[in-house]
Amino acid sequence: MARTKDEWKAEAKKLKARVRKLRVRLEAEVAPVVEEALAKAADAVGDAAHAAAATVRRKAPNPVSPLAPKGGFPKLPRIRGVEFAAVAAGVRYAGRTDVMLARLAPGTAIAGAFTTSATRAACVLDCEAKLRVKEGGDRGAAIIVNSGNANAFTGKLGAEAVDAVTGGVAKALGIPLTRVFSSSTGVIGEPLPHERITATTGELTAALSADAIELAARAIMTTDTFPKGAAAEVAGEGGTIRIAGIAKGSGMIAPDMATMLVYVFTDATIPQPALQKIVSRQVGDTFNAITVDSDTSTSDVLIVAATGMSEAEPITDLRSRVAREFEVALGRVMLDLAQQVVRDGEGATKFVEIRVTGAADASDAHRVAMAIANSPLVKTAIAGEDANWGRVVMAVGKSGAKADRDRLSIRFGELVLAENGWRSPGYSEEAASAYMKNDELVLSVDLGLGKAARTVWTCDLTHRYIDINADYRS
Repeated sequence: MARTKDEWKAEAKKLKARVRKLRVRLEAEVAPVVEEALAKAADAVGDAAHAAAATVRRKAPNPVSPLAPKGGFPKLPRIRGVEFAAVAAGVRYAGRTDVMLARLAPGTAIAGAFTTSATRAACVLDCEAKLRVKEGGDRGAAIIVNSGNANAFTGKLGAEAVDAVTGGVAKALGIPLTRVFSSSTGVIGEPLPHERITATTGELTAALSADAIELAARAIMTTDTFPKGAAAEVAGEGGTIRIAGIAKGSGMIAPDMATMLVYVFTDATIPQPALQKIVSRQVGDTFNAITVDSDTSTSDVLIVAATGMSEAEPITDLRSRVAREFEVALGRVMLDLAQQVVRDGEGATKFVEIRVTGAADASDAHRVAMAIANSPLVKTAIAGEDANWGRVVMAVGKSGAKADRDRLSIRFGELVLAENGWRSPGYSEEAASAYMKNDELVLSVDLGLGKAARTVWTCDLTHRYIDINADYRS
């Protein structure tokens, strides 16, 4: 029997009521579940994207060099008038402490030495200019350093970045802009994201501590595998003078100076001109006597700061006992740091001292020493523990220095390998090969022509050096 019109209307009404109930149930029960699932999915996608982005800028640290000091980072003395802080600003890599700040007491004398590269970074040019400024010495000072970006070959933007960073520190610490020194190390040719550094100024200022020098040493590392520190003490007139220094450096190491950032602090009271004279005298036999790969950097900086807060009497006469002992101690700290840089040479497995004697003059001695130390053939033979002294002969010959085959002698350690223009009668391939297995080697060359001598330090050249530098920007 066919339904009537009223029956159809009643059925439609029931169906509409059921639809309304289903809609209410959907909104009350199903929709929240779907929304939660969608939210979780979105979070998962976001987390994955964040992790992927972080992975792009996060690199696993290099294995610690086998030549690293066995005791790890040394216990350095507090230097009165110096405080340190370090933070992660994300200059290039996520999760890496990459900015350090050192605050220096009013009256601190500051001296320095810098790369001679024709393409010096903006921060190097700024530091050189500020060291020529004589005013403001009675005010405080500061050093701000970032790793991850060298701010080199960045044109006008580089200078603007330096001004922004140093200006932010000057404002935060209430010191003249001319008393804020900055350094940058890392990739060349990319604009420095200075806003990431200036954003941390408050955090850095709040974290300043006299005990944070190791954190500062770690913050300035790039391809370094260990932080570098050294210290010394001198008995002054009326009190002890303390010296503590930190450095970074691993590759692009060759005079003058190298890809090195070096900061040495002392509580000595000494006029700036006298301090500068001492630093300039000591840099030649320390940081300018090392090489890893013969490449001179755009960014090398050595800054020595004397706070004048020791109880010892001021050093006013460089001929005095205290002045001489202070210079020796400072030179010892600088050499220790320089040799640590070589020990951390990229991929290094051998620490090598090159001794040249009997040269006609000092420049010839230097030429020969550096020709040997920079020779890829010599360095790869050392890496392979091959006592190939013929490669040393080659390096002497190409150096441009005066040399006489029949007066030349070559030693590996105490072993005489060649002399009088020929292989030594007592030469033993077995003994020479056994010597090359040592982690630390001494290669000596006597030219037999004069009294000039030169000692430099280098390392071997391994495939790991290629791996590190082929992947540096990645």
